[in-house]
Amino acid sequence: MQIESLKVFCDLAESESFTKAAQINQVTQSAVSQQISSLERLFKSLLIERSKKRFRLTREGQVLYDYSKQVIHTYDALHHKLKEIKDIISGTIRVATIYSVGLHDLPPYVTQFLKSYPTVNVHVEYRRANQVYEDVIGNVVDLGLVAYPARDPKLEILSLRKDPLVLICHPQHPFAKSRSVRLKALSGQKFIGFEPDIPTRKALDRILKDHAVQVQHVMEFDNIETVKRAVEIDAGVAIVPQGTVLQEIAKQTLAEVALEDGDFYRPLAAIYKKNKVLSPAMKEFLATLKEDKQALGS
Repeated sequence: MQIESLKVFCDLAESESFTKAAQINQVTQSAVSQQISSLERLFKSLLIERSKKRFRLTREGQVLYDYSKQVIHTYDALHHKLKEIKDIISGTIRVATIYSVGLHDLPPYVTQFLKSYPTVNVHVEYRRANQVYEDVIGNVVDLGLVAYPARDPKLEILSLRKDPLVLICHPQHPFAKSRSVRLKALSGQKFIGFEPDIPTRKALDRILKDHAVQVQHVMEFDNIETVKRAVEIDAGVAIVPQGTVLQEIAKQTLAEVALEDGDFYRPLAAIYKKNKVLSPAMKEFLATLKEDKQALGS
C-alpha cells in the first residue's frame, strides 16, 4: 500500500466524485477505481456503498478515511519540514482566482514570486467565486483568491488588502465633469452591474440600499471586463474596484469618479483548507501576496 492510494481514497471521500478525485490526482477514473478496489482487497472490507442515488462510505470506509487523513497530514508535514531544513523552495502551487483578481491584482505578485523562486510552478485557474470555494474545499487547488471572503468552518482566511470602490462612466457622461459624486446622484441612473450571485454585486446592493438609492439595472455580467466594455459604450454607469480600471483611466476610455458618502472598498483574501499542511513554496507565495503592491514596482 502506498500513501498515494490513501490520498486518492480521501479525495474521493471528500469530493464524493470519481471524476473529481481523478482530476485532483491527475489520473484516470479507471485508476481511481482500481486503487479503491486494491484497498478493499487489502483490508478485506467494503469501503464505499456503490449506489447510483448517493455516494456513501461504509463504517469501515469512514474509519479508513479518519486514519488516512492523519497519515497523510503527518506525511505532508514531514515532507515539507525536510524541505524547510534543506532550504528547498520548489514544487507546484495550484491557485484558483476570481477573474478580476487574476487579471488585475495577481500578475505582479506572481512575477515577483517567480523571480525569487524560479523552480516553483504556479498554476492559475480563473473561476467564478462559488467555484473557487468548491475547488479549495475539494482539494482541486491549494489556494483560492476571492473578494468579500465568506466564513466557512472548513477554510482558513488570510486577509490581503482593500481595493477602493469607484464610480466609472463614459468620458462624455455628465458625472465625468465632477471629481466626486454623492450616491444619491445615482438614483434612476442606468447601471451596469454584476450578476446577482457575485459577492461584489451583493456588497454593492447593500451599499445602495443603505443609502436609499435605486438604480436602473440595464445589464448584468459575471466578470469585470464585460462590465467595463458596457460602460465604455455609454450603456450606463458602474461601481467597480479601482484597481481594475487603471489602464482604461490612463487611456481615457473611462472616467473615474470618487464616491463621497463613505470609505467604500472591496476586501481581498486568500483562502485555503483548514488543517492543510502548507509547503515552503505555499508559505512564501502567501507572504508575497501580503506585500505592498508599490514595493513590487507596479
